[in-house]
Amino acid sequence: MLAEDQARELLSFLSLDTRADVKGQATGYLLGLTGSKDGCEYLGQRVDFLRALLRLTEDRSPAVVKDCYFVLVNLSAEESAHDALVKGAGLLPVLLKNLLDPGYQFSDQICSILSNLSRREATCPAVLRAIQTEEIGLARIVEIFCTEGYNRKASLHYLGPLLSNLTQLPEARHFVLDKDRCVVQRLLPYTQFQDSTVRRGGVVGTLRNCCFDYSYHSWLLSDQVDLLPFLLLPLAGPEELSEDEMEGLPVDLQYLPEDKQREKDPDIRKMLIEAINLLTATKSGREQVRERNAYVVVRELHKWEPEPDVQAACEKLVQVLISDEPEEGMENLLEVEVPEEIDEKLRQQDEEEQRLIEKEREELLKKEEEKENGERAREERPAGLGR
Repeated sequence: MLAEDQARELLSFLSLDTRADVKGQATGYLLGLTGSKDGCEYLGQRVDFLRALLRLTEDRSPAVVKDCYFVLVNLSAEESAHDALVKGAGLLPVLLKNLLDPGYQFSDQICSILSNLSRREATCPAVLRAIQTEEIGLARIVEIFCTEGYNRKASLHYLGPLLSNLTQLPEARHFVLDKDRCVVQRLLPYTQFQDSTVRRGGVVGTLRNCCFDYSYHSWLLSDQVDLLPFLLLPLAGPEELSEDEMEGLPVDLQYLPEDKQREKDPDIRKMLIEAINLLTATKSGREQVRERNAYVVVRELHKWEPEPDVQAACEKLVQVLISDEPEEGMENLLEVEVPEEIDEKLRQQDEEEQRLIEKEREELLKKEEEKENGERAREERPAGLGR
C-alpha cells in the first residue's frame, strides 16, 4: 500500500508537535485510505500508525481529532483490525476514559468503535474486561445510557448496541439480570424509544440475549419485571379485536388507538419475536405467554408483516403456542438434546427456508423496481397533442 520510506515519512507527521496544517493533511490522507478494504487491512497491521492516531485524539485541533476518530471508526468496522486496535494500540482505556467525560465532543464516535469491537466474539470479552477493570463497570455504562442528556454534545445511542453485544457473554447477562440492580426494568422503556432506531434496537437485542438464560424466565414474566407487554406492544397494530380477545391481553395492549403503529424496523420486529419465542422454552413460560393472549398479537402481525424472514419467525412462535405440550422430560426446549441426524436435517430445512426467503425478497424487490421504472416512464412520457 505504502512503501516503507513513505510510511515512515507519513508517520513522522502524526505528532502533537507537528504543524496543524501538515497534521491535517496526514490524517486526511489516512481517512481516505480507510475508504477501501485494502486500506483498512493495511492500517490494521500497522500498530505504529494506530498508536499515533490514538495520541492525536488529544490534539488541540478538533478537525485533526475528528479525522482520527473517523479513521478508528472505519478500522473498527473491519474484523481484521480488531486485534491490533485492542491489543497492540491499547485503545480501550483511552476511549473509556473519554466516554466518561460528559462534555466530550467525540463520544458518539467512541460508542461506535466500542460497538464494532464488541460485535466479534473474539474481542467482545476484551471490551467487557476493560469496562470492568478501568474503574468504570457495567453499572456506570448503564447509568450513562439511561441518563437523558448525560453528554450535551453527543447522543450516545450506540451504547445500546454495545450492551446488546456484551450480553452475548454470560457475565454481562448476569449483571443485567441481577434481581437487586433493576437494570432490566430501567431498559424496558427504550423498547418504545422513537428518537433512535439504533438505541431501540440495542435494547431489544439486549433483552433478547437475556432471554437465553431460561432460569430467569419466571422472574422476567412476573410482576417484578413484566417483560412480555414490553415485547408485544411494539408488535401490536390498530386492528379491532373481539371483546374476549381484548380482555385476555395485558392491560397495556388493550384498546390501542386507531393510529397505533407497529415497530418500523424489521430487524427489531424479528428480535422481539425471537425474545418471546425464547420465553416459551419452558412449560411455565409457554403457559404464561398463552394466558396473556400473545397469540392474538402475533397472528395479526403475521397478517400484516411484509418481510418474509419476520413472517417465518412469527410462524415458528405460533407453532409453539398452538402445539401440544412435549412429552415428559422434554418440557424445556433449550435443554432437549437433538440426535445428530435430526439436527442435520433441521439445519438443511433452515437453510432451504432461508433460500426461499431470500428468493421471495428478491422477487419483491424486482417487482418494486419494475413498478418504479414504469411510473418513471409515465412521468417522462411527453404530453400528447390536443385536438
